Amino acid sequence: MSNLTAALNMLRHRLIAPAVANAARCYAVKPAAPGEPPLLDQNDSNKMQLLKSKAGKKKKLGKLGPIMEKKIIPVETDANKLVNYVCGSNYFKTGEDVKLKPDSEYPDWLLTLNTDRIIPLEDLDPNSKQYWRRLRKLALRRNNQLSKLKKF
Repeated sequence: MSNLTAALNMLRHRLIAPAVANAARCYAVKPAAPGEPPLLDQNDSNKMQLLKSKAGKKKKLGKLGPIMEKKIIPVETDANKLVNYVCGSNYFKTGEDVKLKPDSEYPDWLLTLNTDRIIPLEDLDPNSKQYWRRLRKLALRRNNQLSKLKKF
């Protein structure tokens, strides 16, 4: 039995070990951009020098990627313009904001829209669709909160 084990170990060292040691590793390489010299074959020694020169040119990144500078957006402070125009409605480079019209120009339902806080569930009519949608939404939120408390 020991002769068989010794023969298998010798066979492993002669056949398998050299094949594993000489195995070439292949890595995905980003294709060269137009105007840059193409990357050389994997076995070429100049490839390492080329990769090292490119590595030195990279920009420093933050933990979450490149750091962006904050854009400062001007805020309108002119009271006359704030009252007569919809500030920020013009998204083109040229032109001006939309001018507000008198209330008689707009439909009646527009001025009756609820712009205050959300109506509480107790104040809604139980026969309305809005009531049942809100009730379902609140139940889903409650179930999600309870499922977070469960260990497993």
